[in-house]
Amino acid sequence: MQRYFIADIHLTDNEPAITTQFFSFLDQLPDGCELYILGDLFDYWIGDDIPSQLHSQVADALFALSKRHIKSYFIQGNRDFLLGEEYCKLCNMTLLPDMQILPLTDKKILIMHGDLLCTDDKQYQKFRRRLRAKWLQKIFLSLPLCFRVRIAKKLREKSILQNSSKRTYLMDVNQQTVQDLLTQNHASILIHGHTHKPTTETVFIDDKPITRIVLSAWHDGISYIKQDDTDGNVKLYYFPIKDTKKVF
Repeated sequence: MQRYFIADIHLTDNEPAITTQFFSFLDQLPDGCELYILGDLFDYWIGDDIPSQLHSQVADALFALSKRHIKSYFIQGNRDFLLGEEYCKLCNMTLLPDMQILPLTDKKILIMHGDLLCTDDKQYQKFRRRLRAKWLQKIFLSLPLCFRVRIAKKLREKSILQNSSKRTYLMDVNQQTVQDLLTQNHASILIHGHTHKPTTETVFIDDKPITRIVLSAWHDGISYIKQDDTDGNVKLYYFPIKDTKKVF
């Protein structure tokens, strides 16, 4: 079984080129594979009940994968953490928890969006816990559309302002957190996005190799990770916009 992993596509009406890239990517997926979307599929999300032509087009494209026996899975990101079961049903997509373990021959893969790894940024982690409170989400989703848009815009502006003054290390992963999570989950491979810093790095814990693979955002091209179905090899790929007509 081939598995494909993507993250940080940041679909929005303001960047139609990314949407075109995304649909092209889906069209080229091999029949019978699995697709894991590790958060921030959309640049923002203020509720499954908000009608949008883009949302409908994406749902139709993801639903069409099931006709090719492709199973799709989704982990919420920091931009689309309100994307829920209702929209996933329209996509015929399975909603996963913040962290998920996948078997790989004699190894295990830990997948996640990645923001939970940035534990040096205590301000963000506190803010994240607040936003993920079910009671607060329920109140927000009960508000009229105009209020939700206004609140989301203010939060986004505040985030941009805060990030512009943050030290770089605060917005990257904490290596000890990475090692602790892999050890706790008995995993030897970690796949995530969020930081927009694509890399493949291997460290040794108790003389055992541990590999972390980070996906890039899609602002300049297609970034994906492929797990081969023959030898279980997991590799990061990137294709600039000009080369996205054929990515496999």
